Amino acid sequence: MMSKDITSFDPKQASVPISYPLKTLKELESRSYLDSFHYPFNKASVPLIQTPTSSSNRGKILVCHDMAGGYLDDKYVQGGTNSDAYSLWHWYLIDSFVYFSHNLVTLPPVTWTNTAHRHAVKVLGTFLTEGEGGRDVCNELLSTKESAQIYAERLAELASQLGFDGWLLNMEVDLDSVQIPNLKEFVNHLTLTMHSSVPGSLVIWYDSVTDDGSLNYQNQLNKYNKPFFDICDGIFANYSWEENYPKLSADVAGDRKYDVYMGIDVFGRGTFGGGQWNTNFALDVIKKADVSAAIFAPGWVYETKQEPNFETAQNRWWGLVEKSWGLVRKYPVALPFYSNFDQGRGNHITVDGINISNATWCNLSSQGLQPQLMFDDSTVNSIQVLVDLTEKSYSGGANITFQGTLKAKSYFQKTIFQAELLLTKLPLRVTYSVKSDSNSLLGLVLNVTSTINENVSILSAPQEMVNHLSQKFDKIVPTTEQNGSSTEWIMHEFTIDMNGYTLTEIRAMCYRQDHELTLNSRRLDHDLVTDYSAILGHVTITPSEYKPSFPVSNSWLVNGEYIDLKSSPKGDSKLLSVKISWKLKEEKDYSVFSHYNVYMENESKVKEYIGVAHVNSFYVSELEVPSATSSFKFIIQVCNVDGTNQKLDESPYYQLEV
Repeated sequence: MMSKDITSFDPKQASVPISYPLKTLKELESRSYLDSFHYPFNKASVPLIQTPTSSSNRGKILVCHDMAGGYLDDKYVQGGTNSDAYSLWHWYLIDSFVYFSHNLVTLPPVTWTNTAHRHAVKVLGTFLTEGEGGRDVCNELLSTKESAQIYAERLAELASQLGFDGWLLNMEVDLDSVQIPNLKEFVNHLTLTMHSSVPGSLVIWYDSVTDDGSLNYQNQLNKYNKPFFDICDGIFANYSWEENYPKLSADVAGDRKYDVYMGIDVFGRGTFGGGQWNTNFALDVIKKADVSAAIFAPGWVYETKQEPNFETAQNRWWGLVEKSWGLVRKYPVALPFYSNFDQGRGNHITVDGINISNATWCNLSSQGLQPQLMFDDSTVNSIQVLVDLTEKSYSGGANITFQGTLKAKSYFQKTIFQAELLLTKLPLRVTYSVKSDSNSLLGLVLNVTSTINENVSILSAPQEMVNHLSQKFDKIVPTTEQNGSSTEWIMHEFTIDMNGYTLTEIRAMCYRQDHELTLNSRRLDHDLVTDYSAILGHVTITPSEYKPSFPVSNSWLVNGEYIDLKSSPKGDSKLLSVKISWKLKEEKDYSVFSHYNVYMENESKVKEYIGVAHVNSFYVSELEVPSATSSFKFIIQVCNVDGTNQKLDESPYYQLEV
């Protein structure tokens, strides 16, 4: 739920929760942000997942997001209404994500932090000084050693309290040489304090001010900016480098060469290779020099409306990054694993196959683990595979669709996840949902590897499918089937026991069982081809003995505050605003709950979905209600990280009497 755009507001007054930057040192020093109405809503609810794949012995990719001043659709913590909002889903190609804007203290919107953490990507805010105002800021910031330390501690506190992972320091002003010792104190103290308060955090220095105080971009790591590099976690080199600069920087960095991030401006402003569709040229040079890359403003694809549409252009552009650099992330890496392929935007919302909203929406916090669908613009494949936001989903607002044609007795495979999951003694239970016509069959192929590099391919699919394909795989496991909550969806389930093996890949397998000539069939080169259409709604992997559980309704404490009921301009209704909060009576790890769906139940017991919360609070803003109504019931549906949802009749609720 979202009200009109907010251009000015009092942070202490109740209003639609938003993410916003700090614009003055006074705001930073006073810690006023921590007293704002919006602060509790902006705390990240998704911890940074840890992956087995180490990034310490390879070049890394940092993405710096800069779009139209920042804080657009992404600032609405509880979600916005723009289904065409910018989204990023190629997280498996990214190590760290910087949110950039031209404000003094850019706090990353929590929506970005949540989805990045879900994909094991670190998130950094930006501290920026520029122009005349920036010089004044630096005069105060660097006036004493103590002032440098205080402001560093304030930045570290914000990162720790809000749950993000570090800072990009961008000091784009000329300084006096006498200010440099205190600047070094600021950088060093921030780095040490961040490491202490947020283990694994990063402080990155932008290639701007040199050790004599002058604003002089070096476009490489050298003796003039190395003093700052030596006291933080890395340097983001400016974009106007030449072909030999990455190698020269690596030589200067020594055993810290992977902490050198060579900048690439995707808009192509003075950047090596020209950026845009040639961004991979610069990436190739950086990779050859064996350092890291900092990609600035990949939202260029979205902002410049690249043809033919955003989704296709974005997949094509990131496909160039993948071909140059390769994957840096694999998942699943831990259990339970669940993905509904949601991109954090859409035209509907479903829960367990049942549609609960047809409103357009965007909320990056709701983005599911993204499938690793390598971009392929060829016409060789007979089946086209894409994440679809239009067809009604099983969960959330998206699915993976498989559409095209298949020849008689042929099949099609597509990798959807490249994994790194060690299988333990407990058998695994895998569940997935499918919607298709009766003859378009869809199964899963799991590839596993032993400690002695023995590869085993396991096909799990409906019985009709495994009967025809059993000779092509090492192991066959037919699925059990049952109708989901919606009769359109078929739930498939199977278990495997491969103790000591590592799951390395999950593929979708398409097969058409009906090869009689029908209205949907035709002859092609003497072969019978048939239309194929199937939709994959979700994939869940848990230990076989795993059973999701939800606290009973009366184990929650639910209350309301900031209650306001006023007349609507229409005259025949009222507008209700209230902040609803909930917590368990006994302490529990809330991270097992991925989110909470919020409904209002009317006098006829009809439940209307009104929004989603990713923290233990939700702000109802000017909800239109009948004038005669004085009693309101809000239901908080608890949703588990494994994709299961508490029954509404068993969920906690808040009864408001006005």
